[in-house]
Amino acid sequence: MKTNPTTSLPLLSGSGDLILHWQIVNDSVMGGLSTSQAYEKDNSLIFTGNVSLENNGGFASIRTTINTNKENANLIYLRFKGDGKTYQLRLRTSQYLDGPAFTASFATLKDQWQVVTFSPTDFILTYRGKTLEQQPELTFKDVQQLGLMIAKKQQGNFKLKLAHINFELK
Repeated sequence: MKTNPTTSLPLLSGSGDLILHWQIVNDSVMGGLSTSQAYEKDNSLIFTGNVSLENNGGFASIRTTINTNKENANLIYLRFKGDGKTYQLRLRTSQYLDGPAFTASFATLKDQWQVVTFSPTDFILTYRGKTLEQQPELTFKDVQQLGLMIAKKQQGNFKLKLAHINFELK
């Protein structure tokens, strides 16, 4: 994973339509009390809420289905402004749409725009926060779902502003 604070990138979909399809999946699916929302503002996706550790909670996430249309993509670029907390980029392939996810974490600097670049080798296959023993190779052409998550007992309010997601061949 490489970090570059100045690069500007286009939106994945080329329009704000992608934002309308984000689905919220919080720890409430297991009895937790975390809350989150996703909305568009200033041509960015805002992922915000509160992580609660009550009732064995501790995570908030959003996800959307995607079609990369880039069979040979080998890099993902994210441009974001964070709150000083660490988030996960989560990818699922057709084989794993509701189970394990390929995950890569990225730290944010409070109120600063950043760009992070990921390659397929930056991701590990996890399920419910645990690394799986078998680690199949990830190819971005197989990705059909993309998500963001805040977890790891980062209790309290959070806010991530995502300006761009782009799959590229470099």
